[in-house]
Amino acid sequence: MNLSINSKKKNSYDVIVIGSGISGGWAAKEFCEKGLKTLVLERGRDVRHITDYPTAMSNPWDFPHRGRSTVVSETINPIVNKCYAFEEATEHFFVKDNEHPYIQEKPFDWIRGYQVGGKSLIWARQTQRWSDFEFEAPSRDGFAVDWPIRYKDLAPWYSYVEKFTGISGNRDGIANLPDSEVLPPFELNCVEKHIQEKVKEYYQDRQVIIGRCAHLTQPNEIHTQQGRGQCQARHLCYRGCPYGGYFSSNSSTIPWAAKTGNLTLRPHSVVHSIIYDEQKQKATGVRVVDTNSKEMLEFFAEVIFVNAACLNTNLILLNSTSSRFPNGLGNDSGLLGKYVAFHNYRGSLTASFEGYKDKYYYGRRPTTAFIPSFRNVFKQDTDFLRGYMVAFSASRAGWHQGGQEGFGAEYKENITQPGDWEIYMMMQGETVPKEQNHVRLSKDQKDAWGIPQLITSIEYDQNDEKLLQDFLMQGTEILEKSGCKNISPYDSGQAPGLDIHEMGGVRMGKDPKTSLLNQWNQLHHCKNVYVTDGACMTSVGNQNPSLTFMALTARAVNHAVSTQKTI
Repeated sequence: MNLSINSKKKNSYDVIVIGSGISGGWAAKEFCEKGLKTLVLERGRDVRHITDYPTAMSNPWDFPHRGRSTVVSETINPIVNKCYAFEEATEHFFVKDNEHPYIQEKPFDWIRGYQVGGKSLIWARQTQRWSDFEFEAPSRDGFAVDWPIRYKDLAPWYSYVEKFTGISGNRDGIANLPDSEVLPPFELNCVEKHIQEKVKEYYQDRQVIIGRCAHLTQPNEIHTQQGRGQCQARHLCYRGCPYGGYFSSNSSTIPWAAKTGNLTLRPHSVVHSIIYDEQKQKATGVRVVDTNSKEMLEFFAEVIFVNAACLNTNLILLNSTSSRFPNGLGNDSGLLGKYVAFHNYRGSLTASFEGYKDKYYYGRRPTTAFIPSFRNVFKQDTDFLRGYMVAFSASRAGWHQGGQEGFGAEYKENITQPGDWEIYMMMQGETVPKEQNHVRLSKDQKDAWGIPQLITSIEYDQNDEKLLQDFLMQGTEILEKSGCKNISPYDSGQAPGLDIHEMGGVRMGKDPKTSLLNQWNQLHHCKNVYVTDGACMTSVGNQNPSLTFMALTARAVNHAVSTQKTI
């Protein structure tokens, strides 16, 4: 008995945070900074800033296959190979398909990064605030359930995380894209500025802006205190940035938490389930499978934050069963795992532009031009619900351009000249959460650690198809009015998941009968468990979601510290 008591005491903390990615890193920073002994559980390996970025400074010729994935890799990893950031230089930061299987009842490309820092090492770093046009959309348009918060509840927390994270961009004064706390922006190039002018000339409801992204263009003191430096515009971000030029848990929040002396970071720890105490009527800890020894361990805390990334958070809660919660922790409503949604990335366009042959641009900018959503904002003006952001960029073909004739010195000189201007445009469309889009646990198939495999059952609907076609039509019109040529619309037909913006399944709401979490991201029926990653989202908006996850997390930690009497 004494051994058991001592073991529990040794494994006890004030707080347990499950996951070390963008939201988990923020939870760790906030709790540690407030003086709480915090255990962060990460299922993958440790990755230390700078030290564990093996390809960050490598040249193309340093790679055996010049950065390309091999046929063998593409064969054994057919899902992750579809990801835009997966290549020979970055593959060590991605989960391999054959090592972590799941069951696709309907096609779903689940892209994962299991290591300290999670996907914060490989995210696209685009950051936009939500507005009340997003928070009020479900109640206004009649889908999902009403959000229990509004923009005013999150606005100060957006500012709080933006100042620490470092967001470059402009203050654009757009009603449905509230201004951020910003560092100096990257610049649009001459062709993008030309399109910006034409959009302003022809449209009253559209505005071209430079993207807001989590890159330090001009570090402030808070950033140098983190040990981070200015973005070098190398666009090698997915290898890990040794300069700390972009925000990641590894370069920012995890080291910040560690220097308080209150952080215990435990990698190689697959969370099996959350322990619920029937007598205390609260969660008391977490069961973990050590990935190396396969030993089952238990850790204990007064407060638990679940930040394992959307689908894994759903998996953990579904697997956390007890007499009180036979269908998953907090799942009295029966909605756990349901109403999963994502962003529709299927549509894109390419075009050419004649002119500006004497102009070029500097560096490899880590963001693009954006057109914030202009569909169904102030009123319902289409036959589909919600809308989409548009991202586009203009560039010139480099020395690798094809079709050059000749040989010798003349040929070498020709291929050093930049080619014609090319435009690429893409959509980021909002999908409407639906009950049939869900995840659940397999009853008979388990992973290498004895945990049920996740079944994904998620698909597009007719609303998504209409939204896609509208983007292709409107995008073509914008490019035509801007004087572009050779415009080619394209539907990739890609499965959900490849957007890497899956959200929902543990949604927030006002009523415990129709939601899992309250306005503070607490489980309605187990209030010392919080969820602040993508799983908590009631709807998905059209903006990139990570900034909202960070703001929700900081807000929820503040609430936990001020209300949970035992920590």
